[in-house]
Amino acid sequence: MTELKRELSRFDMTMIAIGSTIGSGIFLTPALIAHALPSPGWIVGIWLVGGVMALTGALTFAELGGMMPGAGGVYVYLNEAYGPLAGFLYGWAYFLVCNTGGIAALSLAFATYLGHFVALSPNGIRTAAIAGLLVVTALNIRGVKIAGIFSDIFTILKLAGIAFLIVAGIGWGTNRTFDFSAPLDLHGSTLGAALAAAMVGALWSYGGWQHASYAAGEARDPRRTIPFAMVTGAIVVVIVYVLANLSYMLMLPVDAIGDSARLASDAMQKVMGPAGAGVIAAAIFVSTFGTTGIYTLTAPRIYFAMARDGLFFRRVAAVHPRYRTPALAIMVQTAWAVILILFWGTFESLISYVVFTDWIFFALAAAGVFILRRKRPGAERPYRTLGYPVTPLVFVSISVWFVGNTLVNRPQEALAGLAFLAMGVPVFLFWKRRAAPAGSG
Repeated sequence: MTELKRELSRFDMTMIAIGSTIGSGIFLTPALIAHALPSPGWIVGIWLVGGVMALTGALTFAELGGMMPGAGGVYVYLNEAYGPLAGFLYGWAYFLVCNTGGIAALSLAFATYLGHFVALSPNGIRTAAIAGLLVVTALNIRGVKIAGIFSDIFTILKLAGIAFLIVAGIGWGTNRTFDFSAPLDLHGSTLGAALAAAMVGALWSYGGWQHASYAAGEARDPRRTIPFAMVTGAIVVVIVYVLANLSYMLMLPVDAIGDSARLASDAMQKVMGPAGAGVIAAAIFVSTFGTTGIYTLTAPRIYFAMARDGLFFRRVAAVHPRYRTPALAIMVQTAWAVILILFWGTFESLISYVVFTDWIFFALAAAGVFILRRKRPGAERPYRTLGYPVTPLVFVSISVWFVGNTLVNRPQEALAGLAFLAMGVPVFLFWKRRAAPAGSG
């Protein structure tokens, strides 16, 4: 069988970790967080908690990535720690909700910001979202190195755009727009409900560094490259996010941030006029479009690994004979994302389902570090989690708190996500029976 081609460098993988994390979140979700928790201290606190989760998660997953450097990332870790059902349910959720829902949300986000330059109706936004997605799909099919170059360029451009926003806030903003001693007014909501809503936004924004692990099968020296990429990516993102949020609060009052539909553009309009708003709108388009391309690159490696294990359509495991990419896996993912763009609701409704489901598996995968140290004590570990066992315990504890808090305060999204996972069990049994005559697949 034709193998995937190892063409991604350490720089490529680090840009994937950074670029897959910084997408629409830092431009859109600060408004959601400020609306839920209209206090500068609480806002910064939420972003710092999210940063702790990103750093502890990256440090924990880095050990798993170095130990198991094959294509599929978290899918592989769950398989090894808990067995094939856990790995399958992750792939099932990632294909039908998490990654394709993320791609759909990102596509709608970049098409929305394209509307800053070209007048687009709601149907026009969906059409532009689908057209952009088809472009990045074609690039990813043509070769992993082409996709890696795309990731490098767009990640550098988005970092430049955010740097422009940060400099504008520090240089032209004013500290009269916020007061860290201001009391928290929840407008009749409970603190638990406000935290649940705010954490959805923060964790959506911080999720992504783990995407470097999905493409491990195409990385050079993956045992060292994957840990470096995830940890470095998480550190860069935390610094960028905290500075960006401080810049927003230097440009706009907290209540204006919470009421803004296009926060970054509104903030730049306030301090630099239409020219600044246009520059940041272009930066957001570049950022979300680039992240859509990276998601289209990374996640199909999960479905590819599942198909090789006999838990998905066998043809999805095929590698393109010329381009050496999992072409059919990429196309299947895009087809489902297009359906979500056409028939699923708003950006906010998409990310609520995605984040809750995602973090169930992140908690399980991180806890797998403890299990695998017992099950496979002699396995090669080029990197061992810094601060073990405290580091993974912090990540797992905050993840479990978030999942439980969402279940209590946002039961509609949480129960729908759990029901969706339960539906995957009979599907797993079907694939397992189908693969049985051929052995393990």
